Amino acid sequence: MTPPAVPTATYRLQLQPDFPFAAAEAVVPRLAGLGVSHLHLSPVLQAVPGSTHGYDVVDHTRVRDELGGEQGLRALADTARAHGLGLILDIVPNHMAVPAPEHLAHPLWEVLREGPASPYARWFDIDWDAQGGRLLLPVLGGPVEEVLDELRVTKGTLRYYEHAFPLRAGTEQLPLRQLLDAQHYRLAWWRQARTEINYRRFFTISELIGLRVEDEEVFEATHATLLRLLRDGVADGLRIDHPDGLVDPSGYLRRLRKAARGPWTVVEKILTGDEPLPADWACAGTTGYDALDRVDGLFTDPEGVRVLTGFYADFTAAPADRGGAWAPTARHAAYRIVTHDLAAEVDRLARAARRATGADESALRTAIREVLVRMPLYRPYVVPGEPAPESAVRMLENAASEAAVPEAGTVAGLALGRLGRGADQDDFATRFAQVSSALRAKSVEDTAFYRWYPLLSLNEVGRDPARPATAPEDFHAFCARLQRDWPATGTVLTTHDTKRSADVRARLAAISELPGDWEDWLRESSAHFRLYADSHGVQLPDRHVEYAVWQYAAVFHNPSAAGLIASVMLKSEREAGLRTSWTEQDPAYEEQLEAFVRELVAGPAKYAVGRIAPRLEAPARANSLGAALVHLTMPGVPDVYQGDEDHQLLLVDPANRAPYAPAPEPSEKGRLTAAALRLRREHPDWFGEHATYEPLYASGPAAPHCVAFLRGGRALTVVTRLSHRLAGAGGWRGTELALPDGGWTDLLTRRTYSGKVGVAELLDHGPVALLTL
Repeated sequence: MTPPAVPTATYRLQLQPDFPFAAAEAVVPRLAGLGVSHLHLSPVLQAVPGSTHGYDVVDHTRVRDELGGEQGLRALADTARAHGLGLILDIVPNHMAVPAPEHLAHPLWEVLREGPASPYARWFDIDWDAQGGRLLLPVLGGPVEEVLDELRVTKGTLRYYEHAFPLRAGTEQLPLRQLLDAQHYRLAWWRQARTEINYRRFFTISELIGLRVEDEEVFEATHATLLRLLRDGVADGLRIDHPDGLVDPSGYLRRLRKAARGPWTVVEKILTGDEPLPADWACAGTTGYDALDRVDGLFTDPEGVRVLTGFYADFTAAPADRGGAWAPTARHAAYRIVTHDLAAEVDRLARAARRATGADESALRTAIREVLVRMPLYRPYVVPGEPAPESAVRMLENAASEAAVPEAGTVAGLALGRLGRGADQDDFATRFAQVSSALRAKSVEDTAFYRWYPLLSLNEVGRDPARPATAPEDFHAFCARLQRDWPATGTVLTTHDTKRSADVRARLAAISELPGDWEDWLRESSAHFRLYADSHGVQLPDRHVEYAVWQYAAVFHNPSAAGLIASVMLKSEREAGLRTSWTEQDPAYEEQLEAFVRELVAGPAKYAVGRIAPRLEAPARANSLGAALVHLTMPGVPDVYQGDEDHQLLLVDPANRAPYAPAPEPSEKGRLTAAALRLRREHPDWFGEHATYEPLYASGPAAPHCVAFLRGGRALTVVTRLSHRLAGAGGWRGTELALPDGGWTDLLTRRTYSGKVGVAELLDHGPVALLTL
């Protein structure tokens, strides 16, 4: 039983010590029965002990011991193969961990011991000049002089709590302060990372150090085990984590395809709006956040979002740039990140620009910031020595023009590689793109999304709150482009990185269909709760936070969710960075926040939620089932996140990364998922690379509420969009759908149809139908 070279569908499993290879092996029969063709595994290489995600790799030569080692992985592959399933591996080329103790990462340990002279120094993206030839390690709990008595030398190793650092040869007997100064590294207060760190990080995470995978030696060393697993048939395909962190994603993917001999490969590239995936990337497509955006938008009412946004601004009275309006909020967040969290990265760019041009470093630093915050996409793709893509030219020229500060044109010219070749020119062009990507991710996904709350389902990876909805004709055009250009791309609705699972977003999107009801209910409920809070001594945060909590309360409609919602709101507030943050915590505010959330969700407000939650049930069901069926039958290879085949309410990590626990009985959504997945597996020619995609349009007064499309001429998807609006307008009212010639059977009901059929008849059992000829 050989799995297909291109998956018909994948199933994501989050491997961790509590769910190792053996546990995955135990669920193989169930997942094979569900209808997927491949298991999609989170990273399998040796990671920091106890890691629940595996992206903090410490050893690229070994399969992770805590999961069962290579023997356990091979056993899983054998069991999967016996059930007709293959394995897709998630790989991390951009970075590796800075662990504690540091000897867990041997290449890094050698660099700490030997400095720039180490053979491993070429592995890491370190600016040795910035710290006088030393590597800054921001691991101390305070300034060095304040924690000297917490450092000690034991058996030739410098120790600080769980950390252990090697000593430069001949320095063991030095007095402690002299010993510290004599090392190839500089221990520093963790707060100094923001302004002084001299190695490239994963975004702003100092515990992850950038790898120079563009170096042939580094590529071979970090990929040898993965390539061997592919050659041996243990693995069948790859997911590439964060390609935008690489110097040259296109060059990396070409090298990988050649070395791996062309397995199915998708990349975690976040596309913005109508941004296309670069045509020269040697991959099958993205991991699917672009599809998530269009599918979610299909079930979001744009007029409802407009009304909700106005109500939210009125209810919160938040300043425009602090949550009151999306565009100013995103820009304000970008300024905060580029001037604080990424200050060291900007300084490094400014130094390179000064050396390359001789211009004033301060003016260059200002221009770099102003251009970066105006980048509309994650990054340009400029390779020194090659002509810059026209899209990059337009983007950078526009950003420089809008910046309107001295040296902005110089910054754009350097980023485009127009100011000649040289070490500093090339370094600037490649590093500017990497910093741009980090800024976009941190400012939008990890800051602005936690400051702007009119409708939380819009604040999702890959989504743009300025474009909340997808019209049916735009969805069909997107699908047609996928089938033409990237037919084997990945598609997703829920991942380990989504801030809210598909079913949470389906319930939230339902709010967009009844904005007037929501506004009336929330004003009344908030007023009553505030009276209660005043009489019971409950301190209230601002209305911005309150607005978000009411949404979560309505989604879960369960007092037992109070703790979960409180923890998510704490993370949200720290990410927002307005009242507390990860690095500048306000314990009093955080305690007040937790008490407020628990009181609202589990206290008297639960009765208020009981008045709105039932109104969301029907549209949420239609959204959930509709999104699932569209996802599973549209062009591309659908990835089902663990447990998401059934009804599942998950919030942001770590809540969404718990060990997999199958539902005891399939839900309505589970039965639909199985039917669609089995159909894909049994008829790959209807859905695969050479299949067809044909939109069908209903006729009649409610036609815009019916979305239908034909795959391979033999499978027909029909879903209801904006069902609450539909019901309020009088239902289908004679709306009809003309079926292609032949007799059609709905796999969900076994009913048969032909010719022109009333949509009310076709969907009288539920909001979706999956018909086959």
